[in-house]
Amino acid sequence: MGEEWGPFVPVATSNGVTLDFATIPGESIVMQHYAFLISDEEFDAAFGRIREQGVTYYADPHLKQPGEINHHHGGRGLYFMDPAGHGMEIITRPYGNEE
Repeated sequence: MGEEWGPFVPVATSNGVTLDFATIPGESIVMQHYAFLISDEEFDAAFGRIREQGVTYYADPHLKQPGEINHHHGGRGLYFMDPAGHGMEIITRPYGNEE
């Protein structure tokens, strides 16, 4: 963890990304959506862990297509909820990519 700056506590990940977490009262937290652009190999590994752990996943952000992945933008993607109720998305191609 890095040095706190205002309400933020930075947490560095092993891939060089830093996530800045805000320290706010728990009752102020609302659901958020987090999308992660990852490689095909990382998707395979993450998808394997999601299935092994029995996490329900969806092809769409409205959670209407359970047990499916999407192939938007020439890649693969899926959505799932984390234990705190936040929406997670993993994709292998950026939005708008039409390779």
